[in-house]
Amino acid sequence: MPKKSDAAREVETLRAAIRHHEHQYYVLDSPEISDAEYDVLMRGLQRLEELHPELQAPDSPTMRVGGKAREGFIKAAHISPMLSLDNALNPVELQEFDRRTRELLGAEELEYVAELKMDGLSMSARYENCTFVQAVTRGDGRVGEDVTENARTIRSLPLGLKTKDVADGVHAFEVRGEAVMNRAAFEKLNLSRDEQGLSRFANPRNAAAGSLRVLEPSVTALRRLDFYPYSLMVEGRPAFPTHWASLDWLQAHGFKVNRNRKLCRTVEELLAFCAVWEAQREHLPYEIDGVVVKVNRIAQQERLGYTAKAPRWAIAFKYAARQAETQVENIEVQVGRTGALTPVAKLVPVEVSGVMVARATLHNEDEIARLGLQIGDIVIVERSGDVIPKVVRVKEQGSYRRPFHMPKACPVCGGKVVREEGESASRCLNASCPARLKESILHFASRGVMNIDGLGDAIVDQLVDRNFVTNIAALYELDMLRLMLLDRMGEKSAVKLLRNIEKSRALPLPRVIYGLGIRFVGERTSMFLAERFGSMEKIMQAAEAELQEADEVGPKIAQSIVLFFKEVRNRELVERLKLAGLQFEYAIQKREAGPLQGLTFVLTGSLSALTREEAKARIESAGGKVIGSVSRKTHYVVAGDDAGSKLDKARTLGVPVIDEQKLLAMIGNP
Repeated sequence: MPKKSDAAREVETLRAAIRHHEHQYYVLDSPEISDAEYDVLMRGLQRLEELHPELQAPDSPTMRVGGKAREGFIKAAHISPMLSLDNALNPVELQEFDRRTRELLGAEELEYVAELKMDGLSMSARYENCTFVQAVTRGDGRVGEDVTENARTIRSLPLGLKTKDVADGVHAFEVRGEAVMNRAAFEKLNLSRDEQGLSRFANPRNAAAGSLRVLEPSVTALRRLDFYPYSLMVEGRPAFPTHWASLDWLQAHGFKVNRNRKLCRTVEELLAFCAVWEAQREHLPYEIDGVVVKVNRIAQQERLGYTAKAPRWAIAFKYAARQAETQVENIEVQVGRTGALTPVAKLVPVEVSGVMVARATLHNEDEIARLGLQIGDIVIVERSGDVIPKVVRVKEQGSYRRPFHMPKACPVCGGKVVREEGESASRCLNASCPARLKESILHFASRGVMNIDGLGDAIVDQLVDRNFVTNIAALYELDMLRLMLLDRMGEKSAVKLLRNIEKSRALPLPRVIYGLGIRFVGERTSMFLAERFGSMEKIMQAAEAELQEADEVGPKIAQSIVLFFKEVRNRELVERLKLAGLQFEYAIQKREAGPLQGLTFVLTGSLSALTREEAKARIESAGGKVIGSVSRKTHYVVAGDDAGSKLDKARTLGVPVIDEQKLLAMIGNP
């Protein structure tokens, strides 16, 4: 065994060599040694780290693969929102973006950065002391999924940087970019899936997203993802005065920044850049669906600001979707995880931008009617955003065409199908429908509902696929024997899961209502229903008008509840949950008598003397109730500074609006 001092030097030498060769291979596409030589270096480092565990480090190349399989992903909030971009679908719209930008900035000199729009999964990588510590998917822009262990396997994502910080005293930063699967890796993956008898991924984007979210990091490693950064942030803000400088810094410090970018000073230069890469897109090693245009100077970005959904200083120029002509052989119906029935056109296979398309979504009955489509028609299909095939229009009516009719019974379970007033989608009402069962169980078991820890995606997949669980009530019939038959389920894990299932029986009625997955009925509505009716039985028997007496329950929610309980299978499910010992009664807590007894309030805007939480506490201690949305049943809206849509709705409905001082006077504390 080498001495510790000698081992430490050798470890650092090997790490430096491996990092250099990974950068040459995975970032620069210019390998200097063979795979066998690389393997010798890696095995040498692994051996030394095993002999000297104290020398292991989180940014060591050996830490890329080896994370344990997980049962699901946890949510993680972004420091600042990862907003989507507005789209320019043609040159005129890009010219309009340029006009608006120049108009807002006046006579200031303006530069744009044009970058290829990679078609992958957006991800944020966080570094502390220049060591990679966390990766989070974009999610809804504010909260994503923590995929740290999987991201470690991406060889083009540095685990550690040589520099100590971005700038003096800045030790933590965030790199945002796109996780991408290139065409060669995509084809190799699909060939492998063919050999295993598995379904193919539809496109590289789906493959990248699926690979980053797979529960086994070792599987992610085999799929050869790349990470192309497009932003460098420090405490939620850009790190340098210009966007171009951030890209240069990232490239200089080992990140795989896309070199196909350009500084442009006019909209004509932007359009020329877009045209060049649209002509060359098929020859790139990865998929793109357009060009991203950003104002270069950060000070100008800040002055331009944001709309509610997107920055005003950036736009995505989307390339026109590519189309082909084919015939509709049939229209089939798929049932989604929410019970929505989606008609899908079965097509005579046709190649669209290098991909064979045999199926295309038709969305719903209204879309079929809008198209004037019948089975047998000749249609134009496109890959929308070069990803999802869809029927654009009917080119020619077929010789033997026949109309399509949405089924009245679910094609999967035979349950009742309804189309609610004002809705475009038809839905299966059966909460235990196999097509939506896995999602129903995951919702029921989630932390904010029945809190059954240990019941993640991998376990739920096996429980349903092996027919151990056919509805959510069957969770309470699981035993050690069946759990021990599951993959990656040891005795301790099985005992813990059964214990957590048992504990969930004691959770109150609002959690049970929420767990049923009734459309439009969330956590707050479940609480209001329990408070108003006091038992599951009374909720099941209530008419729509009665249900609307509960806070925040309007006609739409009331109709959804009634339809849910009209389905015989749902009533049978509720009865099984009752037999399983779940809480079906709720002790309605009477509020203490006070000056606001029986009154409901909605808070909007910024209050000066109280925080929202303090105002809510004061109202409730005085016997009142605070709700989240304005309706005709609301007694008062308390409006502070910058009050928004709730104030407008109050005025429309004629609900009295008061200020903070009036509220305090009503409480008796002016």
